[in-house]
Amino acid sequence: MHINLHGYWRSGAAYRVRIALGLKGLGYDQSPIDLRAGVQKSEAYRALNPQGLVPALEVDGAVITQSPAILEWLEEAHPTPPLLPVDPLDRARVRAMAALVACDIHPLNNLRILTSLRKDLGADEAAVSAWIARWIGEGFTALEDLVGDQGWCFGAAPTLADCCLIPQIYSAERFSVDLTAYPRIRAIGANAAQHHAFAAAHPSRQPDAD
Repeated sequence: MHINLHGYWRSGAAYRVRIALGLKGLGYDQSPIDLRAGVQKSEAYRALNPQGLVPALEVDGAVITQSPAILEWLEEAHPTPPLLPVDPLDRARVRAMAALVACDIHPLNNLRILTSLRKDLGADEAAVSAWIARWIGEGFTALEDLVGDQGWCFGAAPTLADCCLIPQIYSAERFSVDLTAYPRIRAIGANAAQHHAFAAAHPSRQPDAD
């Protein structure tokens, strides 16, 4: 099986897929897509992913887009080690935490939105920073009450929720969002920093990092 990840080193969505691939112990190639240069809008890339976003995962010629779908495919196609608990209610809880990040925090702070705030609405950097802090803060306030206290979002091992949370912590730190009020979230981040799969997936360790 040949896996090729089309992503961008600082993309939170691509970051969560790299984490999951590492947790599953799957080797893969990378085809960097420079979002700042607009490569995602090229005819060649849109032939692969008509939405023109990252990530896109090629698996033996088939293409999967949208990181939640990629994470679910990885869990179904490569169930060991599991990234979802056994009990259906527990699985729903993990998926809810993952969706809180992937659907309600991250989309409001991705490159397209921030570019639109600056170019279309004339927001200065102070306003952009306030926007970022607002939505990360609201999401993390809710998530802090949902995550466990065993070092991961749910239970004693990483789940799909951790795959989504760690890139969002990276984004919060990048934009100097104060995380003091979220001790459980900070503990998960510290724990992940010591885990090989999370460390290898870090943006700074990607081939297109600058």
